[in-house]
Amino acid sequence: MELNVHKINETYIIDILGEMDIYNVSQLRSLFSKMLSKNVRSFIINMQNVDYIDSAGIGALIYICEKISKEDLQLAIVNVHGIVQTVIELTKLGFYFPIYDSIDEAVVKFQEEMSFMPI
Repeated sequence: MELNVHKINETYIIDILGEMDIYNVSQLRSLFSKMLSKNVRSFIINMQNVDYIDSAGIGALIYICEKISKEDLQLAIVNVHGIVQTVIELTKLGFYFPIYDSIDEAVVKFQEEMSFMPI
């Protein structure tokens, strides 16, 4: 698995390339923790180039979602497709994960949410 990070406005996009499995998912958890320690508040996880996910990968996504909700941060998981989408549907986690079709759709949603936040 390879992780690439880039930024749009104040949102950090984590592009995941390869397989999210027990052998490498700790990389994602570690990156996420480092970003939290640097006060990053808005995350998009781009799954466009993920072709496999196992229970450890699902567990990492659940962990990230729980941390995001406790910290009142923003998260979107985008470009879910193929076997990854099938696994999420079979585990009935589609309602739990904030899934969007694209990075652009998630960025717009984040901007809308920010416009409603009190100063």
